[in-house]
Amino acid sequence: MASTSPGYGITIRVEGSPELQPVALITATITGAGATITALDVVESLLERVVIDVTCDTIDADHAQEINLALTAHKGLTVRKVSDRTFLLHLGGKLEVQSKVPLKTRDDLSRAYTPGVARICQAIVDDPADVRRLTMKRNTVAVVTDGSAVLGLGNIGPAAALPVMEGKAALFKRFADVDAWPVCLDTQDVDEIVRTVQLIAPVYGGINLEDISAPRCFEIEERLRELLDIPVFHDDQHGTAIVVLAALTNSLKLVKKKMNEITIVMSGAGAAGTAIARLLTKSGASKIIAFDKDGCVTPGFSGKISDAIKGADVFIGVSAPNVLTEEDVAGMAKGSIVFALANPDPEIDPVIARKYAAVVATGRSDQPNQINNVLAFPGIFRGLLDANANKITDELLIAAAEAIASCVSESQLNASFIVPSVFDSQVVAKVAAAVKKSV
Repeated sequence: MASTSPGYGITIRVEGSPELQPVALITATITGAGATITALDVVESLLERVVIDVTCDTIDADHAQEINLALTAHKGLTVRKVSDRTFLLHLGGKLEVQSKVPLKTRDDLSRAYTPGVARICQAIVDDPADVRRLTMKRNTVAVVTDGSAVLGLGNIGPAAALPVMEGKAALFKRFADVDAWPVCLDTQDVDEIVRTVQLIAPVYGGINLEDISAPRCFEIEERLRELLDIPVFHDDQHGTAIVVLAALTNSLKLVKKKMNEITIVMSGAGAAGTAIARLLTKSGASKIIAFDKDGCVTPGFSGKISDAIKGADVFIGVSAPNVLTEEDVAGMAKGSIVFALANPDPEIDPVIARKYAAVVATGRSDQPNQINNVLAFPGIFRGLLDANANKITDELLIAAAEAIASCVSESQLNASFIVPSVFDSQVVAKVAAAVKKSV
């Protein structure tokens, strides 16, 4: 699947002589090479030269280089500079700390810091519960990773994982006004991770585990939930499962099928796959055939995924690219549903899948029906923090999924719109309310 994306957006500064009609030449060259132009500005126009900034979305880094070479190949055009817009956005990181209180006078300092702050410390000594009322704890989440399973990049370590955790924290703030902070640990030892999170927990009102590989992530989450008096949520598991359940709930409405009557084939039995299967089972699914890289993991079935998917109603992929063939999807039941969620390249090209399936979803933002965890985790933590909750139950997760599904009205629901936009303001409010009601 080859489509342009803002994630590979570039700005190119090109110089050419006026008689070449450089604007038309540059436009034709870039669009002819398959890029999408999003902006074009003439920044300098003289008798001897015209300087143009053109911004375009490309398919990947290699495609961006192809655009550069295509422009350079024209005699009379000079590429002065190519700027990668994603790298520019990340210069200096995506987060900063700002004070919520003024610090302009000595009076301000005397209250916010010494001597006044000592009274606040003593109040917490006298009543430890006051730490939520008098500090940042009640609205703060730690985004914890060891960098062992980052996006589709694998075990890249804590430093390379930091841009993702920064992004996660920015999403918490943007969508739910939750103050989140990256905690990237330079260890992949389960005992060390658990102990470290336990030691830093007094600062936070919740722990969001992120991009930790299976099966270690299961033990880490279980042990932390036993040790801590604040909620621990592994987004790769539960966030994905919640949004998949919401999307499947609405998809089944479209194709007029019931959860307890369908056959579901899954590719991927790691953190996300396990959590999805668990939550779907809790919601009434009774026939799930799951596969990992070594084959079927469901007792009683010995065939390949191509065997299992014949006549199946639903495919859910949280695995790797190109797991399915066109013939596989063509052989599914009438009114089939395909969730190909591997990123950045799904289990099957959605264009091909849509030839046969009634509903198709991916994990990509440049395709309709994006199954995105940002629909879940901001509202979930907003509700958990507001309720001063310390436990997360399956009932809470199902309630969150139902809240997300309800954000798509009957009049809106169609094959290209099964989940709400991540920018739909009602999502966080409804999820948070459902969470508070469930705790």
